[in-house]
Formats: sequence, C-alpha cells, structure tokens
Amino acid sequence: MAEPGPPKVAARPAEKRGYGVPMEQHERPGRPGADRGDAGRTMLAERRQRPRWRQRLSTTLELIRANPTGRVALKIFIAIAGALVVTLGIALIPLPGPGWLLVIAGLGVWAVEFHWARRLLGFTRRHVHNWTQWVKDRSLGVRFLLGSVGLVFVGSVVWLSLKYSFGIDVVAEALHYLATH
Repeated sequence: MAEPGPPKVAARPAEKRGYGVPMEQHERPGRPGADRGDAGRTMLAERRQRPRWRQRLSTTLELIRANPTGRVALKIFIAIAGALVVTLGIALIPLPGPGWLLVIAGLGVWAVEFHWARRLLGFTRRHVHNWTQWVKDRSLGVRFLLGSVGLVFVGSVVWLSLKYSFGIDVVAEALHYLATH
C-alpha cells in the first residue's frame, strides 16, 4: 500500500493581482505572505532568485503591457531604441572597436519585446560560446594563428575604410615615409 501523505492537487495557474501581474512578482522575501506554500505556487526559496533590478524591470514591463496603449508605445520605443543601437553597431563594424558588441546589444534590446530577436540572440550566444570553447581547446599555436588572421582582417578593413572613405592611403604614406627617411 502507498504511504499516507499530502493529497495530490493539480497545479493552478498563478493568481493575478492588479494589471494582470502574477502574484509571485509582488511577493518579496520578508514581506507577509511571501513564504506561503499554496498548492499552485512554488515557495520563494525553491525558485531561482533574480536580481532585484530584473524583478523590478520585469514588473514594470508587465504593468506597461497590461495597458493597450502602453503595449503599443513599448513596442514602438523598443523597436526604435534597438534600431538605433543596431545601426550604430553596423556603422562601427569596419572600425576597430565594439561594432559587433553593439549589434548584439541592439538584439538584446529588441529581444525584450520581439520573439524573433530573442531567438536570434539565443542562436548568436550559442554559436559565440561554441566558437570560444573550440578556440580554448586548440593549442597555443592555433590560437596565435587565429589571432593573427583576425588582426590582418581588422587591419585590412581599417586600411580600405580609410582609403575609400577619406582618400588616405596609409600604406602608400608609410612607404613614402620609409623611402624619404
């Protein structure tokens, strides 16, 4: 026979409180009722704790999304902010610096509101992580070779950008300097 224990209760969806925000987001450790173990909820100690600023941001976004006008305004704001960051990143890709980092940050901004951006960001993270792991597993010589190829590529992009954008041929100037001195 089975041992007696607590009755099995089907899990209920989280109760809502004002603006359609789940109760768990309103409860914090130390507040009355925060460590209740009701049938449909998990205890806070069992849940993965998110940093406080992320909880506040999540709650604020849910409050904005609960209002139809706020939902549309949020989508427009996120679309414009993400587009600005991605555009700036794309403009900086040919130059040495944080071009790709800004493109990925722009995807992160878009991922707040758009599912396709969230999927693309996950895809990018996986591939960057796999690439980093692959490079770490290689010998020092292979890593040096990869770094050298990267530096030659960045140098070529900078040289071509200066030559065709500003009319400054750095290689010709360097050769001229070496020939005259």
